[in-house]
Amino acid sequence: MKRLLSVALSAALVALLVACGSAPEPEAEDAPEAATLEIYWIDVEGGAATLIVTPEGETALMDAGWSGYDDRDPKRITHVLKEVVGAEKLDYFITSHFHLDHVGGVPALAKMIEIDEFVDHGDSVEIEWEGERGDRARALWEGYLSAAEGKRMQIGPGDRLPLKGADFQFVAARSKFISQPVSPVEDNPACEGAPTKEVDEGENGKSVGFMVRVGDFEFLDLGDLSWNFELETACPKNLFGEIDLYQVTHHGMDMSGAPAHIQAIRPKVAVMNNGHRKGGRPETYTNLTSVDSLEDLWQVHKALVPEDGALNTDEQMIANLQATDDGDEGHWIKASVAPSGEFTITNSRNDFFKTYQPRP
Repeated sequence: MKRLLSVALSAALVALLVACGSAPEPEAEDAPEAATLEIYWIDVEGGAATLIVTPEGETALMDAGWSGYDDRDPKRITHVLKEVVGAEKLDYFITSHFHLDHVGGVPALAKMIEIDEFVDHGDSVEIEWEGERGDRARALWEGYLSAAEGKRMQIGPGDRLPLKGADFQFVAARSKFISQPVSPVEDNPACEGAPTKEVDEGENGKSVGFMVRVGDFEFLDLGDLSWNFELETACPKNLFGEIDLYQVTHHGMDMSGAPAHIQAIRPKVAVMNNGHRKGGRPETYTNLTSVDSLEDLWQVHKALVPEDGALNTDEQMIANLQATDDGDEGHWIKASVAPSGEFTITNSRNDFFKTYQPRP
């Protein structure tokens, strides 16, 4: 009886409060945050390792750093995959090209985490070379083939990875490129009088490159594509349009980074996967920062070479400040891309981050 009376009184009180306009409203549940696409630049000491993680948890890694050093680079990659991302396997491993700083870590990585498919541009062109360089190329090639046995997939420009939540398109492979621009463009005025360099007949020029799109956001990674081939993508017409986020080609070395190419894609933000003493050249830094579209440059390492003239971005946006032999801790950089295309870049060393709006 007392319980019934209590219920009746409570109901009457609620009715009175409603009548007075002051009834407490039920608390609304927080809307769940939309899942993001994530891009990690993992520190492999001037090699390359770029990890894509879709909102559904699918994973694609381009390059695996160096061999040796007590498997330092495969261990760092596996740490990010398992401990940071929470992945139990790698869906796709993509070889940009067959050089030691890009695929040297593959055999060890394949022992540390399951890899479903290996993607590449075809057989290494350097295994036919003579002398010591050919010997090194063949040893590297055999190590890759052993790890990828029965799981290789060769791709060409225009092919796509079937990832959910992102459009992942290959735009370069084996010195060939997509046949039509991704959007209508005029002739590139920066091509007039653009300097060329010696043609690279080796693996750098064969680099696999890809573009990832989410909403209005576009990310471009061309591996180690060398200077003259960059010009092919930009002259007379720019194949890639204007890019929101650009992975600086070839670690920021000056055998890549043709100004006509950079001026064509007009990156809004750039990330350089350099080492303390590899890449990060002053010429590349100058070519990048002279483009008026660039808001920020992020670096995996603080460049220390040349000693009398190294150029670097704001230290808040550099993941690793110490030289490798002075206790470099292998910090990474991450981009988180919302379904709208808005993206945030975070430095794992200091948790510094900035958010950017994509071009409409």
